[in-house]
Amino acid sequence: MAGIPDSLKGRSYTRVSDWSREELELALDLADELKQERLRRKELRVLPGRTIGMIFHKPSTRTRVGFEVGIAELGGMALYLPASDLQLARGESYRDTALVLSRFLSALLIRTFDQAEVDTFAEHASIPVINGLTDLAHPLQALADAMTIRERLGGLEGVRLTYLGDGNNVCHSLMRIAALFGMHFTAACPTGYEPSAAVVAAAQTDALVSGGSVRLTSDPLDGSDAADVLYTDVWTSMGQEEERAQRLLDLERFSLDAELLSVASREAVAMHCLPAHVGEEITEEVLYGPRSLVWDQAENRLHTQKAIMALVIR
Repeated sequence: MAGIPDSLKGRSYTRVSDWSREELELALDLADELKQERLRRKELRVLPGRTIGMIFHKPSTRTRVGFEVGIAELGGMALYLPASDLQLARGESYRDTALVLSRFLSALLIRTFDQAEVDTFAEHASIPVINGLTDLAHPLQALADAMTIRERLGGLEGVRLTYLGDGNNVCHSLMRIAALFGMHFTAACPTGYEPSAAVVAAAQTDALVSGGSVRLTSDPLDGSDAADVLYTDVWTSMGQEEERAQRLLDLERFSLDAELLSVASREAVAMHCLPAHVGEEITEEVLYGPRSLVWDQAENRLHTQKAIMALVIR
C-alpha cells in the first residue's frame, strides 16, 4: 500500500463541502486500498497510540462500530463518550469541551442533532472534528455511498442517482457529493418534504462545474425513470416520532419497491443507509433482493471511516 499523504492532516470533515472533489477522491481511493488490504488480513497500524473520542447524542450502529473497529485496525483506540456522561449535560460549553478534549485526544467524532454544535467544536478544537451525523448532514454516509456506487458501476461521473422520500440530512449530503462528482441527481420528495433550498442551490452550482445535474420532482415514477441507482432512507428520523402517522401517509407513494425498480434502468441497483423499516420506505423484496447494495454500503462505512481517520489524524 502506498504511503498516506499529509495534505489533509489536521483537517475536519463536518460536511461534504468541506473537501474538494480531489480530496474526496483521495479518500475514496484510500478506502479502496484499505478494503483490499483488510481482505488480505494485512495489518496497517498507521495510527499507533492515537485516540479518537466519540461524542454521541444519538444511538448508532454503523458509525460507532465502524470507528471503534477502524481505529483499532489502524493501531489506535476509540473512547466512547455518551453526551449524558460529559459535563456537556450540566451546561459546559461546546467551546470549553473542545478546548479540553483537544488536550487528550487525536480526533473527535460527534453524532448529534444541531449542525452548529459540530461547527462550534470544529472552530475551537485543535484536533480534527468529524461529523458523525446531524439533522442537516451525514457526510460519512455520503462518502460510503460514493464508494459503493463506484465499486458497482465502475465510476461516478454520469451516473443517474435518484433519492426517494424525505429530503433529509442523508439526501443533503448525497446530493452534494453527487454534484461534485458529475452525477445526475434527482430528489423525488412529496410536497413539504423537499431538501433545503440552500443545499439544492449549492449542489446545482457544483453540478454546473462538474457536468452533472440536480433536479427535484414530487413524482416518484418520474424520478425513478431510467435511474441507475434508487436510494431511500427512513421516513421518520430520530426526534420526529410524533409525526410518524402523518409521515406514513404523506410518503406512502415513495416506497422503494419492485414497481419503481421496474421503471429504472435495466441494471439499476437499490440503496438504503439503514436502519430500514421494511414495508415502509423499502419492501422486503428489494432490501434483500439481488439488486440490493445495502449490505455493501454498510460494510463500506468501515473502510471510508478508516480512510478519513488515516488522512486527518496527525
